[in-house]
Amino acid sequence: MLRVDSHQHFWQLNRGDYHWLNAEPATINRDFLPQDLQPLLRKNAVDYTVIVQAAETVEETDYILELANTHPFVAGVVGWVDMNSPASIKILERLGQHPKLVGIRPVIQGIADPNWMLKPELDTIFKYLIDNDLSFDALVKPIHLDALYILLQRYPELRVVIDHGAKPDIASDGFNPWAEKIQKISEGSHAFCKISGLVTEAGASASYAKLYPYMNHLVSCFGAHRLMWGSDWPVCTLAATYDEWIGYLDTFLKQFSLDEQKSIWGESAVKFYKLGVV
Repeated sequence: MLRVDSHQHFWQLNRGDYHWLNAEPATINRDFLPQDLQPLLRKNAVDYTVIVQAAETVEETDYILELANTHPFVAGVVGWVDMNSPASIKILERLGQHPKLVGIRPVIQGIADPNWMLKPELDTIFKYLIDNDLSFDALVKPIHLDALYILLQRYPELRVVIDHGAKPDIASDGFNPWAEKIQKISEGSHAFCKISGLVTEAGASASYAKLYPYMNHLVSCFGAHRLMWGSDWPVCTLAATYDEWIGYLDTFLKQFSLDEQKSIWGESAVKFYKLGVV
């Protein structure tokens, strides 16, 4: 069964891109590189990964594209551009020449205005993504879901995947209204969603029992064909090891058909990101 980790990161601190890590525990405020991940991939039979940007610089996107060049297990890269900048299209034209660039991700969760994504000034770049078949990772929290629904209605041809299930507040049992809004999006759009990052949202109370209602709701909403697994490594290590997180999902997926398991483990990621893997 093909396994694709649709959401993982690398970072090298001396590059100077990762200022946000200064506020994080020492356990993740260090280098995480391909040689650290590869043993975990082999142990858990993960065939390919998608690297997702972890810094708001074009230089970091160039860096992870270089890593993709030299590590065949990397099937795709989700990069970053300043969507507010007039230069964003030219930068995307250059980045898009790399065959493993599959899309971009703005750090919406860190933007003060929850309606930022609806700014008219962003229309040009959203249309560029559509016209050039690039995807859009929506790094959002429940507070952004109303705006995301409007965005999806405005650009129905935009390929959107919701990172980390929109980061429900699992640690504080924040099931509603997250559950209602995520269901509305699933029913009213073609968006995909990632079962990723949930273990981190559960925090110190992370357990299979705690995660189950959220994972089950995402399957109920999106179905296996629009749902993909991602580790969010190494951020996930704040709450669980790579092995533990993948073990939770393995246990969860056993209740579903083989075809559904195949979709969530890898086929949905290949379909959404149009990864060139067999």
